[in-house]
Amino acid sequence: MSTDTGEVRESVAAIARHLGRRGLVLGTAGNVSARVDDVVAVTATGLVLADATIEDITLVGMDGVVRAGACQPTSELGLHLGIYASSEVRAVVHAHSSAAVALSLVADELPPVHYAQLALGGRVPVVPFAPFGTAELANAVVAAMQSRSAVIMAHHGSVATGHDLGSALSNIELLEWLCEVYLSAASVAHPRALSDEQFEATLNEVVRRNYGFPAPARTD
Repeated sequence: MSTDTGEVRESVAAIARHLGRRGLVLGTAGNVSARVDDVVAVTATGLVLADATIEDITLVGMDGVVRAGACQPTSELGLHLGIYASSEVRAVVHAHSSAAVALSLVADELPPVHYAQLALGGRVPVVPFAPFGTAELANAVVAAMQSRSAVIMAHHGSVATGHDLGSALSNIELLEWLCEVYLSAASVAHPRALSDEQFEATLNEVVRRNYGFPAPARTD
């Protein structure tokens, strides 16, 4: 990612607009950020993401102090900073996508229903509900993010991370697709999940072919 903060702010705004166009957020719901060194470019609070411009992106230090920008950063700033402080990721995308929210109402996790979940680290947990913008929610998400690149927040939405904005966006879109698949199957019968052995065999094949997926979190 470029160290040009203007370019990074524009990239964050572009991802925010994409989320709005894809219907992964509704109105002012959701937020996006990218980290460069010790500075985080993040969407503003109250922003309609579909209309985001570079002026709607604030630069914040890892200490939470605003460095540049006229807008107040998202109320979920603590969640973003917590993820960056506890990992090497460089981008965070938070959506309010319908399938992820729906799944959070009926399940405690998204089990491994497709080998593509290797990209997310395996099983995707549903973090218990806590009010948005609170330290309780931020801490729970950060803890659940260990060894994986996506989680679902109960009655709320989804969060995905990546080594750049493109990979974080891909992960949030993949998670939504997986939730849609699970819910579609669940409308017919209880979905069959991949066994630990099947998942491990697929991981071994991915490693052999050098596809670069991360190792999944433990499934027990």
